[in-house]
Amino acid sequence: LDLSNCSLQSVPPGLAEAAAAIVLDLTENPLTALPNASFLGFVHLQSLAVPLPLECPGGSDAWQDVTVDGSSRLCQGQRNPCNTSMELAWPCPENSVCAPDGPGLIQCLCKNPFHGYKCLREGTFPMLLFGGILGTATVSLSLLLWGTQRRKAKMP
Repeated sequence: LDLSNCSLQSVPPGLAEAAAAIVLDLTENPLTALPNASFLGFVHLQSLAVPLPLECPGGSDAWQDVTVDGSSRLCQGQRNPCNTSMELAWPCPENSVCAPDGPGLIQCLCKNPFHGYKCLREGTFPMLLFGGILGTATVSLSLLLWGTQRRKAKMP
């Protein structure tokens, strides 16, 4: 994806739609900052060219090779932060596994059959119970409102 010399002053909000990009060029733009969250989901990104004043997203530890070429900085070979000794800095909760989520970013995915907050619930989500309670509450509230508000409806 070539976004070089597009007069970008910030990372475009629609960039998230290009998360499958392998090569991205942002050189020759008056960018002031590269928020790490801008590259959330960019797990396939292997080559990123940014203007020289900016650092590579995730820092130089998130890339295998960072080189300076003229007026640009080239970040190549995105590292998997889950496979390094730095994993202790991002502890995933018990019953979950670390997965890369972009340069220097991780996500914690619950192992089967765990789910919920911090992967503490075991089994499957109780869909029948949830749907039954939600349906009963909806029907009850609808009948109550129909019964109390029908006198205000105008007759033809």
